[in-house]
Amino acid sequence: MMKKFEKKEENGGIDGLCRIIEVAVVERPSQPLKRLSFSGGGIKAEEEKEDGGEVFLNPPLNFAMVDNGIFRSGFPDSANFSFLQSLNLKSIVYLCPEPYPDANVEFLKLNGIQLFQFGIEGCKEPFVNIPEDKIREALKVAIDVKNHPLLIHCKRGKHRTGCLVGCLRKSQKWCLTSVFDEYLRFAAAKARVSDLRFMELFDVSNFKHFPMTFSVSRRYYQ
Repeated sequence: MMKKFEKKEENGGIDGLCRIIEVAVVERPSQPLKRLSFSGGGIKAEEEKEDGGEVFLNPPLNFAMVDNGIFRSGFPDSANFSFLQSLNLKSIVYLCPEPYPDANVEFLKLNGIQLFQFGIEGCKEPFVNIPEDKIREALKVAIDVKNHPLLIHCKRGKHRTGCLVGCLRKSQKWCLTSVFDEYLRFAAAKARVSDLRFMELFDVSNFKHFPMTFSVSRRYYQ
């Protein structure tokens, strides 16, 4: 196994809104194939062991597939790293202002994953300020197929992640009822009227040229 680490930090990023870390370039042999299974209880990954047994991998809180090459979740910890490896991620969109933990940064290094950080404060109603400029720039990163496969996450995978995914759905021309239904499935009793209003008013006219669905090589998921 050969590894070449090239760490670069930019505190400006996209118009000063995003902190981008190119954490590593890793050369390694192909990983064993993983199988993702979808059920009413969520998504389960199974890794075949050499002895014929199976290892069950643990997805992050509120993990789900958004579209081909795009996933969402709450904050992943070390117990979720093996599962994230099974996704062969190229990028992570992180929507919290707090620094990424050292263990997570090391995981990104070892797997050649680029981190895009958009620091959105997790305020509660009625003192909610959703920065449209950061959501807009995060959406540009999320729908760029060069960054796929990609994981979007905040702390719990409900509000900040829900707003970004809701705006993505509007760019895919989903009706508002469907956008709100998806948001509510994750936010549940914690749903915020301010989030719904933000998604309703979000202008997607600048995203009209982006595809309604995404496609990436099947090798990421086989």
